[in-house]
Amino acid sequence: MGNVVTLDACNLFRHLPAEELEKLRSVASEQTFSLGKEIFKEGDRGDGVYVIRAGLVEISGLISPKVRHIFSKLGPGELFGEMAVIDRKPRSACATARQATTVYFIQRREMEALVERSPALAFGLLREISERLREFNRHYLREVLQSERLAVLGRFARSIVHDLKNPLNIISITAEIAGMEKGTPETREEAKIRIRKQVERISELIEEVLDFTQGTHTDFVPAPIEYGVYVRQLVEEIRAETNLKSVELEFEPPRTEQQVLLDPKRLRRVFENLIHNAMDAMPEGGKIVIRVYCKDNEVVTEIEDTGTGIAPEIADQLFEAFATHGKAHGTGLGLSICKRIVEDHHGWISARNKSARGAVFAFGLPLPKR
Repeated sequence: MGNVVTLDACNLFRHLPAEELEKLRSVASEQTFSLGKEIFKEGDRGDGVYVIRAGLVEISGLISPKVRHIFSKLGPGELFGEMAVIDRKPRSACATARQATTVYFIQRREMEALVERSPALAFGLLREISERLREFNRHYLREVLQSERLAVLGRFARSIVHDLKNPLNIISITAEIAGMEKGTPETREEAKIRIRKQVERISELIEEVLDFTQGTHTDFVPAPIEYGVYVRQLVEEIRAETNLKSVELEFEPPRTEQQVLLDPKRLRRVFENLIHNAMDAMPEGGKIVIRVYCKDNEVVTEIEDTGTGIAPEIADQLFEAFATHGKAHGTGLGLSICKRIVEDHHGWISARNKSARGAVFAFGLPLPKR
């Protein structure tokens, strides 16, 4: 059975007076467990404490309904089972013999009486519990962080795949059209231009994802752009994609043209994300209205759809990374990128439900100071 120890080998008891140690020996009973046998499990009554005389004991607990984590492995002279005895609550962990094991068992009432008679023992027990809690926290946090890292990686991968699907689908369809026997030179040239734009879009998408993972705002030099003209051109380029999804795209231009300082490539990502989200909300088709107007010292863009609206469960976390609700694909990473891009332009972004059906996403960009 390997190393065999007596009760006074336990750190908690080794400094007890000889008289108290003798009383402890008289009330402690020996129990033997075969390999793999549970000594106690979660929910059992905390009826006493254990000191390992010989063998090996594994302490484990459930950190999710299907995941059990090993918190510690204890050998001869080590104490376990003290938590449930002190707080008089059911066991919160499972103790299992990992070798043929013999333990000293001290009933709760005997342990409580001993603690009441010995302040030094009470302090030692408190220190033992504190060390166990620290060790538990270290194990638990390590396990949770690892699980969270894997979950985030999975969500992140799904988000990237989702964002790549749209341009890849357009490339696939356009390539088929260009390869048709009846295709004209004009059709092929138009297909070539469309494919090149989608390749550029994929490249920009990857750059934005890399920017997001770095956790820093990207420096850029904004250029003065006629904003209404810029948005109209974007709408015409995206219209071919919305038509494939039976979605009508309408543009309401500003009454007067205004120049805005912006990075046209990065801001395009905001329009694409918001329009794609709107299309996802209308799988059977619908209508998207993009309107631009000036208000105070800023230009405001609204993207309104006739979809199902924003679910109340996600409204407060809409622009947080990986927040999503009711979508077969995507994780909400796109909205987080939108928020970062708009804020890099010193603007704001918000979302609301319409009084009727659908949602409105709006963002404002400051007008240059005159």
